Amino acid sequence: MLHDVLQAHVQDSGADAAGRCLVGLADGALQVARRRKRLARVGAGVAAVAVLATAGAAVADGAAQHTHVVQPAAEGTENTKKVALISILPVTSSSEHACTHTNGGYTVQASATHPAYCIQADRARGMTDVRVASAQAVESSSDGTWQVEVTLNSADRTRFAALTGSIAEATAPRNGFAIVIDGKLWGNPYVTSSITGGRFEIVGPFVGDLTSAAAHDLALRLVTDK
Repeated sequence: MLHDVLQAHVQDSGADAAGRCLVGLADGALQVARRRKRLARVGAGVAAVAVLATAGAAVADGAAQHTHVVQPAAEGTENTKKVALISILPVTSSSEHACTHTNGGYTVQASATHPAYCIQADRARGMTDVRVASAQAVESSSDGTWQVEVTLNSADRTRFAALTGSIAEATAPRNGFAIVIDGKLWGNPYVTSSITGGRFEIVGPFVGDLTSAAAHDLALRLVTDK
């Protein structure tokens, strides 16, 4: 608009040198204004792309939160209900046959190396539905057998020390405890003194019963919300 006014003024005034200079300045100002307008449009487009990119990242992040991530479940959340829990029960008897439906107990199935066994345990005196602090599958460097190393949390360590201390002086098989997970016997170790460190190993009913796959799967189930 300023350009048009100046040009009309120059034509009316006879197009003197000063007028032509003013028109030249107006032309330059108009070009600058047009260039700024184009840049503003481009800038708005870039800003819109940036907003869309950010929104896409937010959607991606939100989706990632629903994917399954292998990690220990936080204490005090509903995830703890899905983690496999351990019961540590003092053994009351062990007999060389499978358990019957009437006497309860936990059966160790027969294999090529051992007969079937029935382990009876005392749930009332034991630690039931314990969630471990950590568990990892480990291969023995001496014989290549697999085991799961379990560590209890601080509160359960105290209970475990008291339990193992109370059975340590008993005669076999009452100086052992049954490791029960999902109603299945996973171990039957014997103790000679109180275990104060809160750590024990799961090797299966007999050493060598656990395969690599079974040990890794068990360790994962003990610490992970599936």
